[in-house]
Amino acid sequence: MLEVRDLDLAHVGVVLAETDTPTASAVDEPPAVTSEKVSPVQALSDASRAYGEIGETSSEPRWGMAVDTERCIGCWSCAVICKSENDIPLGMWWNRILTDGDELDTPRVGEFGGLELDWVPLACQHCDDPPCMKVCPTSATYVGEGGLVEVHQEDCIGCRYCMAACPYGVRVFNWGEPDHALPFDHGMVEPRPIGSVEKCTMCVHRLREGQVPSCVWSCPAQARIFGDLNDPEGELVRTIEARGGHRLLEDKGTEPKVHYLEPRRRRPL
Repeated sequence: MLEVRDLDLAHVGVVLAETDTPTASAVDEPPAVTSEKVSPVQALSDASRAYGEIGETSSEPRWGMAVDTERCIGCWSCAVICKSENDIPLGMWWNRILTDGDELDTPRVGEFGGLELDWVPLACQHCDDPPCMKVCPTSATYVGEGGLVEVHQEDCIGCRYCMAACPYGVRVFNWGEPDHALPFDHGMVEPRPIGSVEKCTMCVHRLREGQVPSCVWSCPAQARIFGDLNDPEGELVRTIEARGGHRLLEDKGTEPKVHYLEPRRRRPL
């Protein structure tokens, strides 16, 4: 039998002493879990913090993002870490992965007869002219720091006018008691009140720490670029200009801050 020698599990509130055989209490009782929150910067290793640094910006950052659909592999890593980071209950998604075309997850026949498929990650577009804000009767939805569309959760009365007004369908409603895959509160932010609408915040709590959103940090294909749209020399603006990025439903006049980069080559399945 393997021995456990002074294994420090302080981050979950448990320390196991040296023993040959687990006691009945160690087997039957679940470990105690601390509810203390730490910032994303504190939770990450030095290497992870360095990887997720936003870098230089203009004096008045206007946050935005580009999604490279050539690089996206449809793995849902961004959507899963979004749920974990933001304490999103089961059955709700702030971040979803759609596919290009009329039918979800249905490949198209390419020019030479092969099957092709491109993925389209979708979350709040953080519009410059957000229709959700215009219809909110309590002004719970507002444009906050860096031009991001945010929600004062305590002011939301759950009328869902914003959900009807959003042309992207990216807002979700908290219907009842949340159900989570894990039996403890694992998010970096506080859960939202029951009966309120919630959505992607672009991980504003991470931005305040100088870190990119968790979906950008976690993408294994590096398909997301985050940065300052007011910085013409930044990677985000230079990439959008070089690749000719487009925005979803531009005819609606919402002026979204998320740009999509078209594939430069076909992807056979």
